[in-house]
Amino acid sequence: MGVVTLDQVERQIARGFRLLRFAPDIEAAFRKDYAAERVRLAAIWGVVGTLIYDLVYFGDRTMMADVFSELVVLRFLVFTPFVIGCILAVRRWPHALFYDILSIAIAVLGVTLPMAAATQSASPYLFVYQNGNSAAFLFFVIALRPRFPAVLAGLVLMCASHFTTTQMTGAFDAVTYSGIVTFYVTLSIFLAVSAYFLEQKDRQNFLNQLRGSLLYRQLEHNSERDELTGLLNRRSLARTAEGLWSDAGHRIAAVLLDIDHFKRFNDVHGHIEGDACLRAVSQCIRDTVDEASFVFRFGGEEMLVLSVDREPLAALAMAERIRAAIEGLAMRHRGLDGGCVTVSLGVALAVPSEATLEGLLRDADSALYEAKRTGRNAVVLAGELAAGARVA
Repeated sequence: MGVVTLDQVERQIARGFRLLRFAPDIEAAFRKDYAAERVRLAAIWGVVGTLIYDLVYFGDRTMMADVFSELVVLRFLVFTPFVIGCILAVRRWPHALFYDILSIAIAVLGVTLPMAAATQSASPYLFVYQNGNSAAFLFFVIALRPRFPAVLAGLVLMCASHFTTTQMTGAFDAVTYSGIVTFYVTLSIFLAVSAYFLEQKDRQNFLNQLRGSLLYRQLEHNSERDELTGLLNRRSLARTAEGLWSDAGHRIAAVLLDIDHFKRFNDVHGHIEGDACLRAVSQCIRDTVDEASFVFRFGGEEMLVLSVDREPLAALAMAERIRAAIEGLAMRHRGLDGGCVTVSLGVALAVPSEATLEGLLRDADSALYEAKRTGRNAVVLAGELAAGARVA
C-alpha cells in the first residue's frame, strides 16, 4: 500500500465514487479501515445474531414440532459453532475480503438450515415459519454490513436458497409461491439499494476523516518546519531534544554551522539571492548527513545538526563532509574576491546524563566562534576532546 497524500484525497472527493471504488492507494487504506472496524464489532454482532437465531428455538417447538429435534441440532450444533469459528477466524485474519466471504457464508447458512429441515415437515405453519428468514436478510445487510458487491452476492444466494427449499417443501401452490418470491425479491432490492447508500456514506465519512487527519498532520509538520528552508525549526528542537535526552546512555553530537560573510552576501546579491543561498545550503546539508541526523535552522544563517552515537572523530568527519559539500556547490560570493559561499562549523559532544542541551549548544557555539576567529571555512571540535583539533 502506498502513502496516501492530501492531494490524492482532495482529487478523490472532487471526482466522486459512484462505483464505490477509490483510487488504488485510498482503496487499500479504506479496506484496512473497513476490516479493522468490522473485526472490532464482529464479536458483538456474532453474539447478538446467534442469540436471536437460537431464540427461534421456541418458534421451532410450537410451529415445527415434527422436525423440532433436527432444528435443535442445526441451530445449536451446526450454526452456533460455525459463527463462533467465523468470529475467531476473522479476528485472526482481519482482511476485508475474508470478512465479506464469511458474512455471506453466515447469512446463506442461516437461511438454509431451518428451511432444509422444513422440507421434511408437514406443519400447517410453514408459510408463517418461512417468513422468519426475512430477519436473516435484514441482519445480513444492516448488522453485518459487508461491502456492496458482497451484499449483492449474498442476497442472490440467500434468495436462491430460500426459493429452492421453500419449493421443496411442497406446501405452497403456485400463487402462494409466487407471492413469497415477489416478497423476497422486493425486500432484496430495497436492501441492496440501502446497502449502496450506506456504503457510499461510509466511504464519504472515511474520506472526510482521512482528509482531516492528513490536514492535521500537514499542519503539525508545517508548524515544526522552517518555511524558507524546509529544515526543522526551533519549536521542533525542544521536542526532538526531549526524545534524545530520554535515553541517557548514548552520546549526542551537535554540529553548529554558520554561512561565512552572509550579511555581505545579502548586501551584494540582495535578499532574494540570499534566500536562495539559504535554501541551497540547507538542501546540501540534508543530502550530506545520514537519516539518523536531525537538521534544524537554528536562526538566521545558522544551521544545527544533532546526531546520536557519534564518536569525536566520526562527528568531525561528518562536519567536514558538510563543509566540503557546501564549498563544492561553488556558489559565487561577489562580496569576496573570487570567493564562493563557505561555512564555518563548531562540533561538540555530550552524554545526556552529564550535560544539558543548552550546555551542548554553548560548547558547539564556542567551537563555531573559534572556527570563524581562526579564518572561517573550517571545522573546530569543542572542549577538552579537541586537543587543538581544527579541520580546514
